[in-house]
Amino acid sequence: MPEPGTPAPSPSPSASASARTPGPAPAAASTGRAPAPSAPLPTSPTTVLLCLVLVELSSGVTQGFLGPLLKGLTTTLHVTVADLNWISVANLLASVAFTPVLSRLGDLHGHRRVLRWNLALVLAGSVLVGVSRSFGLLLIGSVLQGAFAGFFPLLVGILRNRGSAGQNRRGISVMVAALVAGLAFGTVASGLIAQYVARPTAALWVPACAVALALAVTWPLLPESGERPGGRTDWLGALLLCAGLVALMLALGQGGSPGWAWTSPRTLGSLLGGLALTALWVRVELRTAEPVMDVRLFRRRNVVVVSAVTLTFSSCMLGLLVANPVFLGTAPAEAGYGLGLAPLTTAFALLPNMLALVAGALLAPALAGRITDRLTLVTGSLLMAAGNLATFAWHTALGPYLVFTAVVGLGSGLLQHATRTLAVEAVPRHQTSVGSGINELLINVGGSLGAAVVLSVFAAGTAAGHRLPAESAYTRAWLLCTAVSLAGAALALLYRRPNETPAPR
Repeated sequence: MPEPGTPAPSPSPSASASARTPGPAPAAASTGRAPAPSAPLPTSPTTVLLCLVLVELSSGVTQGFLGPLLKGLTTTLHVTVADLNWISVANLLASVAFTPVLSRLGDLHGHRRVLRWNLALVLAGSVLVGVSRSFGLLLIGSVLQGAFAGFFPLLVGILRNRGSAGQNRRGISVMVAALVAGLAFGTVASGLIAQYVARPTAALWVPACAVALALAVTWPLLPESGERPGGRTDWLGALLLCAGLVALMLALGQGGSPGWAWTSPRTLGSLLGGLALTALWVRVELRTAEPVMDVRLFRRRNVVVVSAVTLTFSSCMLGLLVANPVFLGTAPAEAGYGLGLAPLTTAFALLPNMLALVAGALLAPALAGRITDRLTLVTGSLLMAAGNLATFAWHTALGPYLVFTAVVGLGSGLLQHATRTLAVEAVPRHQTSVGSGINELLINVGGSLGAAVVLSVFAAGTAAGHRLPAESAYTRAWLLCTAVSLAGAALALLYRRPNETPAPR
């Protein structure tokens, strides 16, 4: 103690600072949130890019390997083509259910941690597919493979938390290109194995090999994202969202098929039930502090615009996914239209579209830097409209057809990159994977809507007792996609630069 009459010593600056500095926030303990981790160890950008490419290649392979095997599997597994259609439906429904949950878990608990288990889950499903000798086991494996839908949002979360805006855009363009390349590779690899290997089920191991390689390389090399806020998972919201989306997608995917007439109780019940569950989910999420997918994001103008453009381009791109190959393989002598290509030639005829899509995705960052994001969205939509309109007008010769579908692919590539990038940039950083997950969901929803509409057009254009639709069904589908793409271009004009967009109220 100081002697009487002696002024007390003033506290040192460090002591004052210590006294003014609050201790650990008690709120963190009360909410159960984990403290943010220390900055991740430095990792070479080339290493990170290699990991991103490998994961997206494996995703593309997993999605593209089954097509060439369908005909052979009907004999091997003693099932019908209608039975095998449920493989695709189950895979789509699973991907819709996995996307919001995995995206949210990545934002809460670390993108790398969730991605590791995501890859392991897809690998488990791929191994089940590889050993399948029954339809039931193949179906279960395909459901687990549907978890590939979480790859892209989780990778974007890692990318955004480590790089600049320019690096993020280039990374997303490479990821889109790798995804499309994986689709092409998976299709070709499984087709060649099925043709030249005596055991017909050997090609079922193609996705397992690709995913195992991605998991082995990324587990030790891929860094964790720098932000991990922690928090609680909204399991009730996740359950309502997944149930609503699965019911809606089931109705859209199966509507019009045998036993699923659009006016049947089964289809209407699934559709109305899905809408009711989705409406209930919105109500619950608006009252939840930490929702699985924050619907308040749709108060942001750019989120709405990018989502609408995503729906338009995905409905056209995926809506014609089956129709165009069938047109290429239809013989004019049989139906009065078509190009009469053999299966292998048909596969090569689809390559210009896929290569142009890759080119569009890789060129998109530079183009956006020159003409703005808004005009990139408009350009992509107009290219898709022009390509589909030209295909409508000139589809009797292979050369023009390849050129026009390449134009569609170029526009689709621009939009694949632009919408995926802008969907992420329109949301706060701590919701990166959720923003990307919303975009991935909308691609699936748009594709299902487009496929349902095109199938309805084809059903109306197929005369009783005939196996193939009339040529007018194709021309109507191309015209419809032209109109939808033009609508997408008009919607894209509403996009604003982020600094022009008023903050949501």
